[in-house]
Amino acid sequence: MLPPELPPLPALTRAEAEVVDRYLDVVDLLGRINPGRDGDTYRGLRAAQALFGKAAALRDALTLMHHRGETEVHAATLARALRVLDGERRTARVGLPPPSES
Repeated sequence: MLPPELPPLPALTRAEAEVVDRYLDVVDLLGRINPGRDGDTYRGLRAAQALFGKAAALRDALTLMHHRGETEVHAATLARALRVLDGERRTARVGLPPPSES
């Protein structure tokens, strides 16, 4: 049985798509660094080292968007794109996990 088909991505400019992709890159790294989550220090260290480059790529994508005259963020459209790309699960890793029942 085939998995259910994902909804299509909304129409995005190339710059908007780059911003969404670079944002999710940063979020994934922050989720790996999150001290409220299980993991080892080496994994967090490697993610922290990579964060600088990914944040710079996000900055560059936003700069390109601005220079191209795309001065407004269309939040509803970009949020739909983030949801299609599993952004809710990925961004949840940045927050604190629910308290454990001890």
